[in-house]
Amino acid sequence: MPFRCRAPRVDEEAYKAKGLPPRDLAERLAVAKANSLGVEEPGATLIGGDQIAVCEGRIFGKPGTLAGAEDQLAQLAGRGHQLVTAVAVWHRGQVTTHVDVTTLHMRPLDELEIERYVLADRPTDCAGSYKLEERGIALFERIDTVDPSAIAGLPLIALGTILRRLGYAIP
Repeated sequence: MPFRCRAPRVDEEAYKAKGLPPRDLAERLAVAKANSLGVEEPGATLIGGDQIAVCEGRIFGKPGTLAGAEDQLAQLAGRGHQLVTAVAVWHRGQVTTHVDVTTLHMRPLDELEIERYVLADRPTDCAGSYKLEERGIALFERIDTVDPSAIAGLPLIALGTILRRLGYAIP
């Protein structure tokens, strides 16, 4: 199936400033991202997504720096948190959404483990500061999820279901 990747035109910080609950924020951002290109591509099917890490009500975004990643991991170490992953599919002016919530239990980490991990994976562009698809899996004791692909940022089980309903041949 031919596709193109395009950057959405969404001010994420403006959405975050609204103080929405994490599930609503992720879903609204995914919808806004899918909608942002709909005017330019009215015949296309557009997929937008967003992911937020949440621990005890606090949202952890992308840290941006190695020091920021170390700080986030120190705050998450030894605790449980959620990854809220949303996908929105825009098709002929209609939007279908799905939100997946994964609960992760990070093992206790000391300062040296955190520093070693951050230097190895450089997770500065990841909510929560880890890459489970790389070395980050070693940071966890347990992961409770319905769709493991959602952890990487796109719930493929739900996306496949949505696309099949829209008439796409999957696989």
